[in-house]
Amino acid sequence: MQIPGLYILNSKTKGRGVFTAKRIKKGDVIEVCHIIEIPKLELPIIHKTVLHDYYFIWGEEMDRCAIALGYGSLYNHALNGNAEFILDIGQSTIDFVAIEDIPEGGEILVNYHGENGDASPIWWDQNN
Repeated sequence: MQIPGLYILNSKTKGRGVFTAKRIKKGDVIEVCHIIEIPKLELPIIHKTVLHDYYFIWGEEMDRCAIALGYGSLYNHALNGNAEFILDIGQSTIDFVAIEDIPEGGEILVNYHGENGDASPIWWDQNN
């Protein structure tokens, strides 16, 4: 499930990203993404693949990972994003919700750590 008007476009500085053709209001559910769960034993393998940049930490113990279907694995990072993601372990979905109004043509951004303002290093910061 996703709201109408989402599209993929190259962001100026972040590569591909998710944008909206229609205004999104704070509190709107942007997208509910089903996931492909990757078992704990396969987590080390994903670090050696192109999927490394697209997975979410997953599971009750956060010891597995998941690839979000739909646009879920394409939302870009921002320290203070305009949306958040919610891991719904029971439903096997990752839900994206607007935490502020997003204007028509705006890029939808989330903090990859799951909480706005969390400035912990991102994997690309750790590899430099």
